[in-house]
Amino acid sequence: MDKIKENVKRIYNAIDDKKAIDITIIDIGGVSVMADYFIIASASNPNQLEALVDATDKIMYEQDILPRQVEGGKNSPWILMDYGDIIVHLFTEEGRDFYDLERIWRDGEVVDIDSL
Repeated sequence: MDKIKENVKRIYNAIDDKKAIDITIIDIGGVSVMADYFIIASASNPNQLEALVDATDKIMYEQDILPRQVEGGKNSPWILMDYGDIIVHLFTEEGRDFYDLERIWRDGEVVDIDSL
């Protein structure tokens, strides 16, 4: 298994352990040069959103991978964590509905975690 897919699984499992809502993996490698995968998930409240950010940061730090960029903050409905080949989008439920990234990136392929 390649390293990128292993890290997608690590992130998925880390945020799933923190009870992320509706985790979606989109393979955008065939439609964009910015990354290979988007991981999109929601949190039910700001504290959970922060826990998802912390879990993602911790699991990637353990792989000696730091984010290239992090956008959003404590009062933001959307946190973006750019790890190069993997971009993690963490939302409040309302923020996810508003931005609707799954619709915008519908040309990408939604991937089941078990198929990686």
